[in-house]
Amino acid sequence: MRISFGGGGTDLEAYYAKYGGVVISSAINKYFYTVITSDESDDLQVISADYRSLFRHTPYNDLFWNGDLALPKAILHHFGIRRGINLFVASEVPPGTGLGSSSAAAVTLIRALSTLTEQPMTKQQVAELASYIEITKMGMPIGKQDQYAAAFGGLNKITFSSEGVTVEPLRIDREVQQMLEGRLMLFFTGSSRESTSILQHQRKSTEDRDGPVLQALHNIKQVAIDVEACLKKGDLDEFARLLAYSWQEKRRLAPNLSTGIIDEYYSLALQYGATAGKITGAGGGGFLMLYCPEEKQNAVTGALEERGLKRMNFHFDHSGATVLLNVASFNNLWVAPYAEHAHALEV
Repeated sequence: MRISFGGGGTDLEAYYAKYGGVVISSAINKYFYTVITSDESDDLQVISADYRSLFRHTPYNDLFWNGDLALPKAILHHFGIRRGINLFVASEVPPGTGLGSSSAAAVTLIRALSTLTEQPMTKQQVAELASYIEITKMGMPIGKQDQYAAAFGGLNKITFSSEGVTVEPLRIDREVQQMLEGRLMLFFTGSSRESTSILQHQRKSTEDRDGPVLQALHNIKQVAIDVEACLKKGDLDEFARLLAYSWQEKRRLAPNLSTGIIDEYYSLALQYGATAGKITGAGGGGFLMLYCPEEKQNAVTGALEERGLKRMNFHFDHSGATVLLNVASFNNLWVAPYAEHAHALEV
């Protein structure tokens, strides 16, 4: 998963294709897991712990990526896998909570299935293929930052343009990075959100050149540039100011990006000592991320947990999507000769 510090929203093609986008984000040690085992039958089976859902596909039938578990179906279809495996997927955080879980799922599935089918892929290729499947193949109105954060890991500056995406690790002092990590807090608000309507509104407003939305996105992009500068200087007070400003600008992107109850939680956190914060992801619910001095964190935690929020501990992740164990032999695996299958090596 990932948390974003600036630039969120400028990774949508409707914006970056014309103006260029920049995001500063860090992967965190909350993961999406894919476990693949061989199936003695000819069937293809997908089980999701998060959605409490099961899909079974019999061989020689067409595989469509609709309904439940559409994302794993689309990725299996891309790799041409129709039978012989049992695919189990699970996430450490609830889906739809603004930490990039959908794209983390796409990246993890691609990493696992490319390993299974012996198609080595770079981090860049994995991220781009995940973006292609989610945005082009499935038609999801999302950006590209989550796929790159999950594939690469680390604290990065990610730049988006019509020519492509570049990932640059932020070179900041270890002490500054440790202080930043120690002063960030995540609280689950207890609600997930459907980001599609928010992102569709933002995309349409950008395409229509809506003045206030475009200006907010320009300001948000500048925040990402300024965040990079202040982190390199070790100025965390300025980082907190930029985080607070970014949240106010982000609220201008779409209706319902914040809610009355989220505003109450945020005000309460500030009252008990937090300096700044934002809702993660597209908004509307999920996790509240706060910047708070260590000596105030117990008070803030107590106040928010009394209101029913749950604090989730985390650390920055530096590895990206990783294959933990690869020992199985899949003699019964059948890869269908889809033309699209070759795309895995070409991106």
